[in-house]
Amino acid sequence: MKWKHKDLLGLKDLTAEEITFVLDQAKSFKEVLQRPIKQVPALRGKTIVNLFYEPSTRTRTSFDTAAKMLGAGTNNLSIANSSVKKGETLIDTVKNLEVMGIAGIVIRHGNAGAPHLVAQNVDIPVINAGDGFNEHPTQGLLDIYTMQEKKGDLKGKQVVIVGDIAHSRVARSNAWGLLKLGAEVTFVAPPTLIPKDVETIGVKTSYDLDAVIGKADIINILRMQLERQQGDVFTPSKREYNKLYGLTAERMRRAKKDVIVLHPGPMNRGVEIDTEVADGPHNVILEQVMNGVAVRMAIIFILLTKGQKKKK
Repeated sequence: MKWKHKDLLGLKDLTAEEITFVLDQAKSFKEVLQRPIKQVPALRGKTIVNLFYEPSTRTRTSFDTAAKMLGAGTNNLSIANSSVKKGETLIDTVKNLEVMGIAGIVIRHGNAGAPHLVAQNVDIPVINAGDGFNEHPTQGLLDIYTMQEKKGDLKGKQVVIVGDIAHSRVARSNAWGLLKLGAEVTFVAPPTLIPKDVETIGVKTSYDLDAVIGKADIINILRMQLERQQGDVFTPSKREYNKLYGLTAERMRRAKKDVIVLHPGPMNRGVEIDTEVADGPHNVILEQVMNGVAVRMAIIFILLTKGQKKKK
């Protein structure tokens, strides 16, 4: 197929065929990661900017590594030391980067829709690395890649996503992508952490993890995002949350023997997941990290070599 998008802004906008195309490309790049020399010169001479308005370790490092393995240079722009602190607008920042000859922008922003605004104002590819409570498409893609790697065709597979759904862009990207590939998705959380727009996504919901865990082929655990809850109290305590919604060793004994456990990180051990489970035989968490590099290599490569400039 021919890739038709200039940017990657969310999985909601992609078809099943387009998602599969990206994942197939990622398989080729994962082979590169297994070579003694883990680099190809596909994007030599190009530079990617990682523009992160929110803290990140894994995602930014993963994008940085992916770009370098494709032969591209990277510039990790520190917002704390940038002109943004002097009052420069987001649009002015990205337009200045564009005229400097930057080949693409990876952006994480606390406001939903910020990457879309950037994409409308520059002709170079824009990759959404997480925007507000909206989407985190590359995390969704790497999660789905990992699920397929372990479970094959996801059609009919039962995927349970547990945790702070209301504040999770990962949950939304997972749901949009998985539903398009035929999986059945259930959000599990206390009522206070289920988003109000959940019916528009098309997933099932449950407030009882014990009632659904035995049916799950795949469990994706989300952390409690206390930094996004703005002081509101959504659960009585971390201990109470762990008791009702934590993936404990005891709870795992009720799950299928071949269930796999994912977590986008960082993990709050003893809250949403117990150490025995996090380090146990069902987890594929570190494989997610490796697959994340391959998926981001695929996205960067596709957009910088196959992407079409927008029409003015």
